[in-house]
Amino acid sequence: MSSVSEIRTAFLDFYAQRGHTIVPSSPLVPRNDPTLMFTNAGMVQFKNLFTGIEKRSYSRAATAQKCVRAGGKHNDLDNVGYTARHHTFFEMLGNFSFGDYFKAEAIEFAWTFITEVLGLPKDRLLVTVYHDDDEAFGLWKAIAGFSDSKIIRIATSDNFWAMGDTGPCGPCSEIFFDQGDKLFGGPPGSADQDGDRYLEFWNLVFMQYEQIGPGDRIALPRPSIDTGMGLERIAALLQGATSNYDIDLMRALILAVAAATGVDPDGPQKPSHRVIADHLRASAFLVADGVLPSNEGRGYVLRRIMRRAMRHAQLLGAKDPLMWRLVAVLVREMGTAYPELVRAEPLIVETLRLEETRFRVALARGLAILDEETRELPAGGILAGGTAFKLYDTYGFPLDLTQDALRARHLGVDVDGFNQAMAQQRADARRAWAGSGEAATEKIWFELREKLGASEFLGYETEAAEGIVVALLQNGQEVERLEAGATGQVILNQTPFYGESGGQQGDTGMLRAPGGIFRVTNTQKKLGDLIIHDGSVETGALTRNLAVELIVDHARRRALRANHSATHLLHEALRQVLGEHVAQKGSLVAPDRLRFDFVHQKPISAEELARIEDLANRAILANTPVSTRVMDMEAAISSGARALFGEKYGDQVRVVAMGDAAEVLLDEDTAPPTMPFSIELCGGTHVRRTGDIGLISIVSESPVAAGVRRIEAKTGEEARHYLKAQAQRLHELAQLLKAPEAESSERLTQILEDRRKLEREVSDARKRLAMGGGDRAQAIEDIGGVKFFGRMVSGVEMKDLKSLADEAKESVGSGVVAIVGIAADGKAGVVVGVTQDLTERFDAVQLVRIAAEKLGGKGGGGRRDMAQAGGPEGGAAETALAAIGTALRETANAD
Repeated sequence: MSSVSEIRTAFLDFYAQRGHTIVPSSPLVPRNDPTLMFTNAGMVQFKNLFTGIEKRSYSRAATAQKCVRAGGKHNDLDNVGYTARHHTFFEMLGNFSFGDYFKAEAIEFAWTFITEVLGLPKDRLLVTVYHDDDEAFGLWKAIAGFSDSKIIRIATSDNFWAMGDTGPCGPCSEIFFDQGDKLFGGPPGSADQDGDRYLEFWNLVFMQYEQIGPGDRIALPRPSIDTGMGLERIAALLQGATSNYDIDLMRALILAVAAATGVDPDGPQKPSHRVIADHLRASAFLVADGVLPSNEGRGYVLRRIMRRAMRHAQLLGAKDPLMWRLVAVLVREMGTAYPELVRAEPLIVETLRLEETRFRVALARGLAILDEETRELPAGGILAGGTAFKLYDTYGFPLDLTQDALRARHLGVDVDGFNQAMAQQRADARRAWAGSGEAATEKIWFELREKLGASEFLGYETEAAEGIVVALLQNGQEVERLEAGATGQVILNQTPFYGESGGQQGDTGMLRAPGGIFRVTNTQKKLGDLIIHDGSVETGALTRNLAVELIVDHARRRALRANHSATHLLHEALRQVLGEHVAQKGSLVAPDRLRFDFVHQKPISAEELARIEDLANRAILANTPVSTRVMDMEAAISSGARALFGEKYGDQVRVVAMGDAAEVLLDEDTAPPTMPFSIELCGGTHVRRTGDIGLISIVSESPVAAGVRRIEAKTGEEARHYLKAQAQRLHELAQLLKAPEAESSERLTQILEDRRKLEREVSDARKRLAMGGGDRAQAIEDIGGVKFFGRMVSGVEMKDLKSLADEAKESVGSGVVAIVGIAADGKAGVVVGVTQDLTERFDAVQLVRIAAEKLGGKGGGGRRDMAQAGGPEGGAAETALAAIGTALRETANAD
């Protein structure tokens, strides 16, 4: 057993047999830690369990967690491809105890797994412990039979883990493998410890203290265990490889790159193969977890990863986009363990293909600038930081990409100068932004949540209830009383008012008490479960601890329910028509409309849009019950419920199911009658039956960002009013066209064609009339032996003056023509033409400028045979023509 897949399975099976719940990998975007850009360790999804904020049904767990380190504090991007062990994406195997077992079991489990299951030779293993952790030292001696020399005490923070300045913390014990004297390096704690000979592959964290403050630490009542073993590292050890890139999984990806490019994977360009293989994994998994390339935040880091790989594909000589062609190999290697890869494969492929197509254009432009700026730099030279920043800011070149492009030429970048330019840009942006002040006011919600606890929401079952006022706020401060006319916020111990979340707008209504009425204009949700009622006191006063009657605006809530349920039906209809890659990226549920943003890489055709609307309306017409169940998260997912990306779910979740798939899709082979059409995890409010929605009418479909599109729709009465208005407009149009409504389109098309034909005929007639009909010879004047045709016209488009001049030149044969057109607003345009045989004597540009001056204009341009100008004084048209004649006469006399 040595393949990556076999090791992963063996680890999870081993701990499952020892009472551990196998918890699926959490998404790469953390749901429970906003301080992290990406999930970078197995313990991230369990953070709230360790701190005691959250409780679950199990006390021990094991995971194979996907991780990314490519931004913020944990950023390995620069080293990837050039070292044996750095990755942007990696897998962390871990076992966890939440107040259950502790050091003895953790050490025994680890020792048994690595020696008996994996078969690592005991004589090549050694461990570290924190310098004063005598308990761990003794356990390793007893369980592994290690001599004192095999258990190394480390006094540094490398062997003491802490969640932060305060909170859970504890000593570590790291397990090392001696790869032999063929590699440089000494044991941990020695001067040569950074060498590769002794490889650390598993870290056991013994979480036994709570850090209260600097120098103040107490024992935890229920100490816990958090371990992390790098899957790539242990696979390399078992496969006899000294580099993670030589294990079976990475080798499969690298060979796919080599096959696609024809470049030796083990030759001088080995780092490029490694970069592509590593970054392919990170890119694909991030897209599968809902991250799309963009210019900020997580999307920007993803774009950096993608573009770095794409740059190396270009270095390997790939003429066309390469990354998307490798996805199938990745899915084959990892799709079984991570089914989200299979689900998102079409989206991953399309995202990579489009991004690389765009990047190749930017890359060519950026590299040209880079070559120009570094042409004179000698080896070891430094590119100016300002130039590197310009490449980043203007051409989308991240700093690491510029450094990577210059590495092969032994050139560096003035990173300090780059950072100074970046800091200057940010300072300028700060000065330009006045700021909203919201951040300062958010602190109070944390204080209130701590003091009051959660608001109990009653609104799933009722729109009216009673509650007790537990807090009042005015101007961001707590108060004891709100008087008539005052605006502020009210917090209640329980409420049927829905706080804005999940795209659904907050409720409105009133709070009524014997002593006053508070009009609720909006309801917000803070910190997940603190419901805030915004509004004003209409009569009387509200005081703390007052009992009030709570009445939600029923009509508005009914419309919100219908539109929220409609988004679920549209979501599933989009999946059925466009593909499984469709994922929600945002929504708005308002009483008069709904908006739904989703992942899709191209416009939706009219036929697809019609089918989406038809499927959703079939579900409505079936009028099936909408079921809502509260379930364990695991059971909910097993039932087929879709969890929306970016939403935070607890152990107990609400599952909303609606529609009958067989009835909607009309295909019992693919949709059993017992299967709902739509089933999602959702905390919003919904209709009782699909028929309560009434009708869905899609109003528009449009792009909102790269790879994200938006549908806007109306339901119920709003949809009926919208369609009625559309029908009325069609009826009025048919009456104007004097045609049946069914033939209005064909009739309008014919009228427009007839109009275009008439406009052409009128234009031609006006030009003929303006030019004097067919008798143009009488308008030709002989000036010094040169024929001159001068004409003032009106009712002719200025754009047609040149064509009139061309016709006049043909009539003249040899000579000069000048056409002055007078527009309806009194302005004038003038065109002068000179036949080809006279362009050596006369310059149309000079002549048109003479005319323009008389028209009150300046300049004019064109060629010697044809030039055009204009001016504001159309009344001087005759004078302008006369000026041209005078100029011709002077030139002829001079000749």
